[in-house]
Amino acid sequence: MTRPFPPSFSVISGVQVKDVVGSHEVEITKVVEAAYRLHGEGRTLNPDSYFLRFPDIPSARIIALPASAAGDVDAHGLKWISSFPSNLAAGLPRASAVLILNDTSTGYPFACLEGSIISAVRTAASAALAAREMSLRRGGRPRSVGFFGTGLIARYVHTYLAANGFTFDEIGVYDRSPAYAQGFREYLEQTEDRITVHDDPENLVRSADLIVFATTAGTPHVADPVWFDHSPVVLHVSLRDLSPEVILAAWNLTDDVEHCMKAGTSLHLTEQRTGNRDFVAGALPTFLSEPIPCPNDRAAIFSPFGLGVLDLAVGRYVHDQVARAGELHVVPGFFEDLKRHG
Repeated sequence: MTRPFPPSFSVISGVQVKDVVGSHEVEITKVVEAAYRLHGEGRTLNPDSYFLRFPDIPSARIIALPASAAGDVDAHGLKWISSFPSNLAAGLPRASAVLILNDTSTGYPFACLEGSIISAVRTAASAALAAREMSLRRGGRPRSVGFFGTGLIARYVHTYLAANGFTFDEIGVYDRSPAYAQGFREYLEQTEDRITVHDDPENLVRSADLIVFATTAGTPHVADPVWFDHSPVVLHVSLRDLSPEVILAAWNLTDDVEHCMKAGTSLHLTEQRTGNRDFVAGALPTFLSEPIPCPNDRAAIFSPFGLGVLDLAVGRYVHDQVARAGELHVVPGFFEDLKRHG
């Protein structure tokens, strides 16, 4: 029996990642959808995320997301992503990350990719996919969108909504920082018209058929269900913005019920309040494969915890695109001392 030789090890930079994802939004949405379907079929492993927290910096955390997937992904992996909100004051993005991909036959890592762009892309593709499916089952797409929070994730969600065929007559923007809101408006003005910056969060929510929550909030700050009386679709990608009262008044979808019921998410707080999970209609993998209705008579909220399987799938796609282009940066001699007895 021939001993398997370990694979080579490559480093894929953020420049390379951005070059791939910047021209393949539709394909990446399909990759994310396929990963969700694999997850629904039980062909993935997605253990609990591990949160490394710091007593002296309570707002900061670093999260480990391990995962494994069969099918076209055919890899194991780990995303190691930090969230330091204080970075914003220094002009740096809040999040930074790396993604490690491991070979399924030997277990050897074969690539390290810049992970923050991959994380943003899989979040945005997941949100656009959910918005597409929820809107289809409601019988029509929203004509106005409101962005609550204006950072990197909001920008990518806008990109992926547009790539998936969403067009809007009105776009609203709200951020606690007027400077951030104005910067996002200037970004949107490159491709969009009729943009309104709101100075009142209630006005932003009430103005939009589709609402994107992409903030750094650690606890709920939107508490009045009446704001949502117009029954919008809500992409609650930042997970902790909405009070249990808002959640209980809405129809709720997540990406994985078990994973979302932890870490102080709005769904987790609602479970603690009620003692049950009856307020969740289901998870996106099931929603994709079964004719579950999405009602029009109340807000429909998608709260995705963000599965490591999605990072793995998008990372594998990026790796394979870079490899096909012959642009992998292989680290010579990364694996050494491979003979048992020297």
